Amino acid sequence: MPTVILDNGASTIKAGILGVHDHCPRVVPNAVVRAKADNATYIGHELANCRDFTSLRFRLPFEKGFLVDWDAQKAIWDGIFSTEVLAVNTSEASLLITEPYFNLPNIQDVYDQFMFEEYEFRSYFRCTPASLISYGRLFAQQNLPPPECLLIIDSGFSFTHVVPILNGEVVWHAVKRIDVGGKLLTNHLKETVSYRQWNMMEETHIMNEIKEACCFVSEDFAADLETCRARPTANPIVQEYIFPDYSARRPGRIRNPGESLDESTQQTLKMANERFSVPEILFRPTNIGLDQAGLSATVAASIALLPEDLQGMFWANIGLIGGNTAMPGFRQRLTSELRSLAPIECAVRVHASAEPILETYRAAAAFAARPDFASRCAVTREEYQEMGASACRRKFRDWKPAPADRDQQQQLQSATGSRGARGKARAAGSSTSDSESSAPEGRDGGSPPPAQPTKKPGRGRGRGRGARGGAGKRGA
Repeated sequence: MPTVILDNGASTIKAGILGVHDHCPRVVPNAVVRAKADNATYIGHELANCRDFTSLRFRLPFEKGFLVDWDAQKAIWDGIFSTEVLAVNTSEASLLITEPYFNLPNIQDVYDQFMFEEYEFRSYFRCTPASLISYGRLFAQQNLPPPECLLIIDSGFSFTHVVPILNGEVVWHAVKRIDVGGKLLTNHLKETVSYRQWNMMEETHIMNEIKEACCFVSEDFAADLETCRARPTANPIVQEYIFPDYSARRPGRIRNPGESLDESTQQTLKMANERFSVPEILFRPTNIGLDQAGLSATVAASIALLPEDLQGMFWANIGLIGGNTAMPGFRQRLTSELRSLAPIECAVRVHASAEPILETYRAAAAFAARPDFASRCAVTREEYQEMGASACRRKFRDWKPAPADRDQQQQLQSATGSRGARGKARAAGSSTSDSESSAPEGRDGGSPPPAQPTKKPGRGRGRGRGARGGAGKRGA
């Protein structure tokens, strides 16, 4: 029985069959694209047949990190399972698919219905991308098992997540999110270039290619900015990008130093401080008005929520995945900033992948190859037909703790020093408690405190009722 692996990202889908595409999956755009040049529609993998990428219109199944357009997503999945890509019979195959962090329960139910009722997979497993990284090679060291404490930074299309992993499980109460992803960076670059040079507001595809080719993360933002200000033309940062010529089938590229150009047929875009000011948003979201901390401060805040005796291991095992982490200088800038935030006795090590976009898929392939994947992890079609979506809720680890996991979560919170939470829990469960130790109603889900007949109501509250005439109405 073949196992299909789908790293279902918001920008691209990394798809393959276990044992066939373990290291080189098919990368399919997760979009339905309308081309203005030939007035044709391209679904997912068909975009490779497009010859003119100017003024493309994108219909994205994902919006703000969640899968909302199921018609578009189904059309893209149908193309992936067809003979043009994977050529797989879904009714005789198993599936491993990734889902967004903090995915909504209703959306999860639709995932399950699609896979079992629409595609009729034999078995199925759904999880978040970061939970698979411990099975991959990102933290692999010779003759050593994978570390038990990991901190994954997943910077993708919609958001950037900081995800702690403890013994293979996501520590959800310490997961942090920054509302900055590849989509925001591309849009900001479009606006900047359109204001300064060319009107590129309709050229999302071309500007995304320019971002990937030219942008880098500055290790000294103030010094690089001063270099571009003092010498606006002749400095090592400025690059010229030659726009693609689709009529002559010439792709876009960076102009070589001293290269002569035919000004009648070749147009260029000058990239100066845009090269590093756009990725700087990841480290300083306040530059565009977001009231959020930067990536380094978010990592430190996430580790601070973990058990104190384990925090040193998380500082030493930080991994980078997602397309934004492929920018040059990302790892060096993050390491230098984290070193200033970490305790002096902790070692800070950031592990980067040579291909961060494919890292999750390769880790998923290693996980699906385990002998216990089909028997212990995946939900079978028979189990779904018998129990419905509850079968998936029982087997798939979710960000909402199950009743059996609440004790473990309380112990983990106790290790972080949450004495106040333990006091409230004891007060809510105690049969006798005074007014000082009772938890207020609705704060921790416990029962309201017992009535205190000796406590008099406030003067303002009593006068307010009388002034409105409430007591008279009740008496009448």
